[in-house]
Formats: sequence, structure tokens, C-alpha cells
Amino acid sequence: MTNFILIFLCISAGVILSKLRILPSDAHKSINAWVLYIALPALSLRFVPEIEWSLKLLVPVLVPLVVWSGAWLFVQIYDRKKRLSPGAHTALLVTCGLGNTAFIGFPMIAAFYGESEIHHAVVIDQITFILFATVGVITILRTSAEKSKDLSLAYVVKKVFRFPPFLACVFALIVPQFIDISVANPLLDKLMATMSPMALFSIGLQLKLGAIKQEWKLVSAGLLYKLILAPCLVLVLAGALHSTGNLAKISVFEAGMSSHITVSLLASQYNLNPRYCSLVVGLGIVLGFITSTCWYFILNYL
Repeated sequence: MTNFILIFLCISAGVILSKLRILPSDAHKSINAWVLYIALPALSLRFVPEIEWSLKLLVPVLVPLVVWSGAWLFVQIYDRKKRLSPGAHTALLVTCGLGNTAFIGFPMIAAFYGESEIHHAVVIDQITFILFATVGVITILRTSAEKSKDLSLAYVVKKVFRFPPFLACVFALIVPQFIDISVANPLLDKLMATMSPMALFSIGLQLKLGAIKQEWKLVSAGLLYKLILAPCLVLVLAGALHSTGNLAKISVFEAGMSSHITVSLLASQYNLNPRYCSLVVGLGIVLGFITSTCWYFILNYL
């Protein structure tokens, strides 16, 4: 319940301060910088080293990969019909392909399945984060380079290897194999605790409900895939691999979470359809509560 209240308060505070014009119009960029360059690397360093790979975790490991692959196919088909701009194409892809599996997903799983089942979701969340820090970041930077006409392999590689979340992810995957970095966990816990409140506050600052008229087609496409089609894909995956019980249910449940908050901030930071990004996250959180409840009863019936 505390997390749900925090979501409401942080987004509402951003919306209210934006309406009152107390903060500069670009204040969200400074907040985004903290989230992307400080809190997010801390999250990677804290949790990525703790992933324990096992064949029992095959379905949770595959969930983010299936969701991303399905999103790529969905956006390709949608783009052929709608002829999206490069910025809109990338914004739709990353918000469809990456879900909010932690800040929204964990409390929802605790509420529906109990806190003892969250450990399954942690695996999904960490693979999602690795995808964000690699494929997601590269996709956004590549589109940004295309827009600025600086596209080249050297340019993209240079930008990626200067991006702190990517560097932290690579570090967290390699260095703990040789050196114990857990001594830094208390500090990392404090830093990463700032991520969700500040990210949600930034979403609130950028949330322009009046823009729904201009962005409703793209937003509805993003919500359709993320809240409905993505969990359907994972349900098929679980059936194909004969996965049952809470592990399968939680995998489907997590696939239906709203869009990844941080990837939407990064897309906004690079001016890739920021109005859509804030809308799909804000509306996705609200509608996600409804669709997640529906998925819970559907999964219990199957």
C-alpha cells in the first residue's frame, strides 16, 4: 500500500508543480540526470551481481527477451501502416519492449501472490534492466544520432561507452566474479532508493493530459501491446515450455506491467516524443492496476 501511495503522491506533486509553474520548464531534465547517472547505476551495481543462473529460471529469464522481440515485431507492423517518425518509432519500441517490473511489479505481486513469491520477479527485473542498459540504450542513442545526423558506428559506440548505466551494468556483470563489491551495498541502497520517487516526480512534471488528443493513437498502441499483448506472448511461452504454478503465473503477470519509467525518461531526455513517453507511463500505471487484476483472475482460471 505504501508504494501505491508513493506513486500517487510523486506523480501528483509533479503535475501540481508543473501547473503552478514554480519550477523552470526544463526542471525535469536535471531530475532525469540524477536518475539516469546516479540512481540507475547504483541499482545495477546492487542487484545484477546477485543473479543466480539456473535452468529452473528459464521462463523468467526469457520473459524480457520475448516481450522485447514481440515489441519489435509489433512496432514494425504498426509503423508500416502509420509511417511513424524515427523518434516516435523508437519511443514506441522501448516503452513497449521494457516493463516496470520492479517498482510497480513487486508491490503488485506481493498484493496478489504474497511477498514470498517476489524472488521470481527479481530475475525478470534484472534481465529487463540488462536489456535496458544495453539494447534499450543503444536503440535510443542510435535514433538520437540519426536525428542529429551524426550517425556512425564510432559515434554510437562512443556514446554508449560514456553512458553510466551501461558501464555500471557491464561492471556489475564482470567485476563481482573476481572481487566482492557487496561492501558498498548500504551506500548503493541509499542511492537507488531515490530512483523511483524522482522518476515518478519527473513523469508528473512532463505529464500533459491535454496532449492526449495529439498522441492518443500512439498511446493506445503502446498500452495495447504492453498491458495485453505482451502477457499473451508470455502465456504462450509458458505453455510451450510446460511451465506451471506460480512461476508461470508471475512471469505472465510481470509481462503485463506498465512501461519502464527510466527508459521513458531517457527517450524524453533525447527528445524522442516526450509527450507520448510521459502519457504512456502515467496512463499505463493507472490502467495497469485494472489489467493486472484481470490477468490475476484469468491465470487462476486457466
